[in-house]
Amino acid sequence: MARRKVGNPLAFAVLGSLSERPMHPYEISTTLRSRGKDQSIKVNYGSLYSIVSSLEKHGFIEALETVREGNRPERTVYRITAAGQAEFEDWLTELVGTPSREFHPLEAGLAYLPGLQPDRAVELLEQRLAVVDAEIADAVTAHEQMEAVGFPRIFWVESEFRLALLRAESAYVHQLAEEIRTDELGGSKFWRMAWKRYLEDGIAPGDQLKDPVKYFGEEFAWLQAMPPESR
Repeated sequence: MARRKVGNPLAFAVLGSLSERPMHPYEISTTLRSRGKDQSIKVNYGSLYSIVSSLEKHGFIEALETVREGNRPERTVYRITAAGQAEFEDWLTELVGTPSREFHPLEAGLAYLPGLQPDRAVELLEQRLAVVDAEIADAVTAHEQMEAVGFPRIFWVESEFRLALLRAESAYVHQLAEEIRTDELGGSKFWRMAWKRYLEDGIAPGDQLKDPVKYFGEEFAWLQAMPPESR
């Protein structure tokens, strides 16, 4: 993806908000929150004013007027500039049309799953599932409510996408946890044996991998044939 002068996703949300109408920063934050956009874009409200300042510095937005409401402090209303509108449209085009490699935290954890005992891995996966499945239920309820009042889907398709991702994660993790529990996952036998030797005999997994046939039997001769740096 392109390297942008102000690359924080919150800047994208600010430009999107101001493309509708001029607003002051507090109004932008309340609008994002009320529309649930903070569920789709990581919004750090503490950094909102610095993001606004940076966008102004680079000519993407400009101050329109300063207003005061009652006894509240003065607030500066900003509007998007032509350069800001072009930046928003280019950014939006990139986000919708260009896939990017995203590193999911669960993917990183699965890369080192053997660092956990198998039963502990199942326990943690089921712990994760409880949260994910609850989020799925909440999303389904929210969607049903929006459909019931006729709220157009175009304004919450991002929530549908999030739900699709959650359902895919839930289905995969449910299956993975079951395969670990029943030792149907390829490599589960080796995984359990390595932990058993470590806990009972104090032999570190790395040392076991130096001579897999000795510790696990001839069926793991294929592992011995692999380059040491790959084990």
